[in-house]
Amino acid sequence: QVELVESGGGLVQAGGSLRLSCAASGSFFSIHAMAWYRQAPGKQRELVACIISGGNTNYADSVKGRFTISRDNAKNTVYLEMNSLKPEDTAVYYCNALISVVTIEFAYNYWGQGTQVTVSS
Repeated sequence: QVELVESGGGLVQAGGSLRLSCAASGSFFSIHAMAWYRQAPGKQRELVACIISGGNTNYADSVKGRFTISRDNAKNTVYLEMNSLKPEDTAVYYCNALISVVTIEFAYNYWGQGTQVTVSS
């Protein structure tokens, strides 16, 4: 099985910065894409940013210019650099990865446990 372990969440004041990390561990063939989602109280889970093999990235409009997603293939780790944080960024952030475990022909989505990010004003 594959496990995604997240770290870096915490409490920060508005305007501050935070970096989230998510490392994939276990036995797998390849990682095709990794992404960050978030879910605020009373709201549905939304895609924040994603990065695919080759380095192409995509961001939600609400975080463009403030957040940066990056990936270290050697470490099987994805990062989310969050700058100019706002109270509305407060949410549980979840790591997601599309991974082929046995062969490249079949892939499966895996989720991390989530890490709390709280931005105070």
